[in-house]
Amino acid sequence: MTAAADMTDLKQAFERRFGARPRIFRAPGRTNLIGEHTDYNEGYVLPVAIDRATWAAIAARSDRELHVHSEYFSETVGFSLDDASPAARQHWSDYLRGVALMMGRAGCRVIGADLLIRSDVPLGAGVSSSASLEVATAMALVAISGCEIPRLELAKLCQRAENEFVGARCGIMDQFVACFGREGHAVFLDCRTLEHSIVALPGDLRLVLCNTMVKHENAGGEYNRRRAECEEAVRRLARAIPGVRALRDVTREQVEEHRELLPGAIYKRARHVTTENVRVLAAREALERGDLRAVGRLMAESHASLRDDYEVSCQELDVMVELANGSDGCYGARMTGGGFGGCTINLVKAEKAAGFVTHMRGAYHRTTSITPEVYVCNAAGGASEAA
Repeated sequence: MTAAADMTDLKQAFERRFGARPRIFRAPGRTNLIGEHTDYNEGYVLPVAIDRATWAAIAARSDRELHVHSEYFSETVGFSLDDASPAARQHWSDYLRGVALMMGRAGCRVIGADLLIRSDVPLGAGVSSSASLEVATAMALVAISGCEIPRLELAKLCQRAENEFVGARCGIMDQFVACFGREGHAVFLDCRTLEHSIVALPGDLRLVLCNTMVKHENAGGEYNRRRAECEEAVRRLARAIPGVRALRDVTREQVEEHRELLPGAIYKRARHVTTENVRVLAAREALERGDLRAVGRLMAESHASLRDDYEVSCQELDVMVELANGSDGCYGARMTGGGFGGCTINLVKAEKAAGFVTHMRGAYHRTTSITPEVYVCNAAGGASEAA
């Protein structure tokens, strides 16, 4: 089905449910080539917006309510925009409610609306389905409410929705790349200054996401715990190193020099972040000179660090990476996203992608008895209104 046909089908579905003709907005999911758990440490990341997205179809209502239907969950929820102190319910609608709340706090008077949400971004797979939903919703609400929110401020607003309302202490990377992705390119982002540059990807490269189909129970709390451990490392290192406000300000050599200040896991978290920042800078340079083998080596180092120092991998992710390494046409593989399950990102030569998909599906099932989902992706543009 073509994109135009998809949009026609979505409009018709909206009209059947809500009896109005909608406008449609899309925001992409993302994968991250390298730079994991560095964004909330004010470091560097190298993500890519992918050609899987969340679409928000929207039309205004005459009252002050949002009525939202999710096709994925086959569920409709409604809430009043006049509730000044809503509480999160640990429900998919929290992301939309958080966005509307933060828009109001930013001075935008959100009007009532009906929304229909459709997405082909896998949930719980580490490819940022939540930021995709937040940004698509924010763009839709901004448009019909007549607000003017610059794209960078919109990304920050969506991050605040997840931090302050949903309760996940994520960094800015996911929302930023959902807003600023570029077709055929990765986005190099300095998460402190929010300065970014576009890095071209080879035209014969495919981004293959291999979904382990597992999401371990401790993922949510462990993510926030990792952030707290990084903050503790900063507090300890700031006693000895002037001007330290984030692990971005610390080198690997300084971590080793002051290791006595960093007990156990705190040391390992700091070591991961400081080495990962160096790997991101090296990966950007390698991409710019077209050295995909060097990028692959850096991805392998990143995965090992995430497994051993940051301790956010799991057996299934490690198996998936091991199966990919050395496969015909695969330049590099690593876990992507918060960890404890979800996807690996694999850089694969386009002409070898079909064979790689077949290999990974069969080999992973034989090893784990789990049937994975494998998605062949391209780098896509950032959020936009659909024609």
